Amino acid sequence: MDGKDKEFLEFIVKSIVDVPEDVVVERVVDERGVLITLSVNPKDMGMIIGRQGSTAKAIRTLLRVVGARNNARVNLKINEPEGSDRVSPERVPSEEKKEDTEKSIDDIVNDIS
Repeated sequence: MDGKDKEFLEFIVKSIVDVPEDVVVERVVDERGVLITLSVNPKDMGMIIGRQGSTAKAIRTLLRVVGARNNARVNLKINEPEGSDRVSPERVPSEEKKEDTEKSIDDIVNDIS
């Protein structure tokens, strides 16, 4: 595979984060497959994880597709740095959670417009 998965991940992550120069991608190959480890600036951690892990899940899916095309099993480990800005569900005020769930599709579309 010659590191194409690593280059692909770097491109995606650097396109998402605010501090692309702090993106570090390490690639290790062993008998179980390829392990790619991602480290980003603590301020960018929330963008990489996404709401309820959706962005991280999508990135992992894309890496598995790249790996499958090259007959390799690719896994992604995201290092969470000290002081990251990722907000855990416990830290979100309950009123804010409630407001998001009570909006209708029309309200959301109107907010975007």
